[in-house]
Amino acid sequence: MDREEVTEFLGQVPLLQCLPGSSIRRIAEAVQVKHYESGDYVAREGEPVDGLCIILDGQAEVSAPANTEETNRPDYVLNKYDYFGYGTNSSVHQVNVTAVTKLTCFVLPSQYGHLLQTKTIWNAEETAENHSLLEQILHLEKLEVDIFRGFTLPEAPTFRQVFGGQLIGQALAAASKTVDCLKLVHSLHAIFLIAGDNNMPIIYQVKRERDGTSFATRKVEAKQKGLVIFTLIVSFQKEELGFEHQAAIMPDVPPPEQLLNMEEIRERRLTDPRFPMQYRNSAAKKKFVPWPIEMRFCQDSGSQHKPSLYYWFRARGKLSDDPALHRCVVAYASDLLYSGVSLNPHREKGLKTYSLSLDHSMWFHKPVKADDWLLYVIDSPSAHGGRGFVTGRMFNRQGELVVSLTQEALIRRAKTPGQTPRPKL
Repeated sequence: MDREEVTEFLGQVPLLQCLPGSSIRRIAEAVQVKHYESGDYVAREGEPVDGLCIILDGQAEVSAPANTEETNRPDYVLNKYDYFGYGTNSSVHQVNVTAVTKLTCFVLPSQYGHLLQTKTIWNAEETAENHSLLEQILHLEKLEVDIFRGFTLPEAPTFRQVFGGQLIGQALAAASKTVDCLKLVHSLHAIFLIAGDNNMPIIYQVKRERDGTSFATRKVEAKQKGLVIFTLIVSFQKEELGFEHQAAIMPDVPPPEQLLNMEEIRERRLTDPRFPMQYRNSAAKKKFVPWPIEMRFCQDSGSQHKPSLYYWFRARGKLSDDPALHRCVVAYASDLLYSGVSLNPHREKGLKTYSLSLDHSMWFHKPVKADDWLLYVIDSPSAHGGRGFVTGRMFNRQGELVVSLTQEALIRRAKTPGQTPRPKL
């Protein structure tokens, strides 16, 4: 096996899938190959543990120590992707492991055990606190195989309910940590079921629907209080060469360096005499929490009634170089100001509205760097029956179409001025 094949194999071992891709690649460089004949001892009770052993091919049997009562002997068989020698508090083997058939194993020597102890699911060396707030938001706690826990961080901007982009990004992060690191998301389809509670953790349970040579499919359920609040279907693909064309053309807009960011726009509005003094005073008193996404708008206020919106965006701060992380960040950002574009033609003074994402789909066409500027082109071709429909395209600075999106959202007029009723779905 060459290095990429070893990396791909290790990426399918559940124990390793939650590690950063960089760690799996380093493990692929460090592992040794060992062969055993049927009947050979792979590990003997009382002998030193020499490292993590992962079965590549064949079967092995685990048997309890000889002094264990016959009725309590927990003999069982290890198959491909199973492992032993990790997680024990002892420096010696507590059981016997015997090859049932011809057996081939990868062994990670004990001196490389630190590669299994990473700071975050995205970075092997540094803690999440040293990176972008977005990387902290998208860091999940692994509870057990295929079950993760995420949080709404107090430093992050909050809405009435859990931000839809957070659910998409965290659920995608959970799914990404159950496939090998050579497969990356190419499409996802989300359904929002119940508004999430910002003050409660979110449990993400991943179901492995399919694992193929080129593609893998995952279903993720996000739960709070025992209820499913959100579901996500994700398809992953191993990179391959193929036909290419691009008919979509990036709009001719100013570069981000020539545009104002949200903080600068806010400061101008606070001092702009065209805005009522009451509005300026009220806005100045509100605590301003910068979003973890930096945004620069291409259109002025005169275009706010058009069913379209163009803006540049990128993650604030430093991101680890894991390609899966960058796609999760883009997924998080994709829900910012998205469905609201379908309300633009209907905005009028004093109008109170309520909007809630219903479903959301994304297709990743090309590699994407979320800490580089991306142009988000949003259009709303239709609104009807209390639902607004929006489409989106994301271009990199070279004009390449990297992501396409669609979303439908609930958009309703509030029943009374100043009151925002909870929608009945």
